[in-house]
Amino acid sequence: EQVLRSIDVIMRELANLRRIGDEYSKQDSGTLSIAATHTQARYVLPAPVAALRRQYPKVAVSLHQGTPEQVARMVLEDQAEIGIATESLASIDELVTLPCYEWHHAVVVPAAHPLAQVERITLEQLAGEPLISYHPSFTGRGRIDGAFAAKHIKPQIALEAIDSDVIKTYVRLGLGVGIVAEMAVQDDPAFAPGGELVARPAGHLFGPNVTRIAFKRGAYLRQ
Repeated sequence: EQVLRSIDVIMRELANLRRIGDEYSKQDSGTLSIAATHTQARYVLPAPVAALRRQYPKVAVSLHQGTPEQVARMVLEDQAEIGIATESLASIDELVTLPCYEWHHAVVVPAAHPLAQVERITLEQLAGEPLISYHPSFTGRGRIDGAFAAKHIKPQIALEAIDSDVIKTYVRLGLGVGIVAEMAVQDDPAFAPGGELVARPAGHLFGPNVTRIAFKRGAYLRQ
């Protein structure tokens, strides 16, 4: 076991040496590998990745999507240099994690739904509706479940998904009331005045979520 620990350190430092060599031999080129959940990849990363590509046109970006646990594993196994997710990352000692940004959930309903006329929705009102939201391991779902449990309310979960676009599609079809990350409703024409969907803030119900950025402890990161 002691030998294996030493080998792990040696392999990590060899990888660091390769990265250092790459940085000085290819100062403005190479590949940046990012592992992220669907929500981060779809709604958060496009603008920063586009800005990076404009500044460093010779740098290719390799984007890997997965569950928060898969994101952490890809960083630990050197398949990705950076991981971005809301859940799981902070609990892994082998990763260095930093808070990236804070966000809240939003309630999504069809424009003709009675809740579309309510500015400040309550948990009790949500409990009376079939709900469509994220799988328990994704996008702050733990905070949603915890809020209902704290008030001893049992929600009616009609459908679970890992993709915000899927949730919005089923809400559009009238299968229930959606709970999504607030970035999933920004810049979506379906939520414009007169659109087919209406979003209401839910931060007062479920509290803030913090998305974190992570990298492997002891890994060398290129400038």
